[in-house]
Amino acid sequence: MSSYHVDVWEIALVVVMLGVLAVIAAPWIMRRRGAGSDWMQGQLLVTGVSPRPDDLNGEQFVTITGVINGPTVNEHVIYQRMAVDVDQWPTMSQLFPVVYSPKNPDNWRFAEQQPPMRPDQWGSGI
Repeated sequence: MSSYHVDVWEIALVVVMLGVLAVIAAPWIMRRRGAGSDWMQGQLLVTGVSPRPDDLNGEQFVTITGVINGPTVNEHVIYQRMAVDVDQWPTMSQLFPVVYSPKNPDNWRFAEQQPPMRPDQWGSGI
């Protein structure tokens, strides 16, 4: 036998290790990608929210439920746990602009809010 002989089991082990690495890295890569360019804009109506902690400040976990309405979805129910500043705690019936994947509306994000316009940016309106 040649000293360069590679055992079939060694090749199989390398393939399995690469597969495990891909499975571990895939969620991390997908999170880093963010919203795609084909994502739809919609509105999230909050229908349920966990109680706001009275004795804490800063970021705390909140659980919200709601429905997303948009061009490709109607009343799509969502359930999400996220970190939110206690001073920005969501409330029932609150509307948020969101973006969501047209292929999977469970994959959604809050839309980036535009900063308010300064008075010198206002049009004359006349």
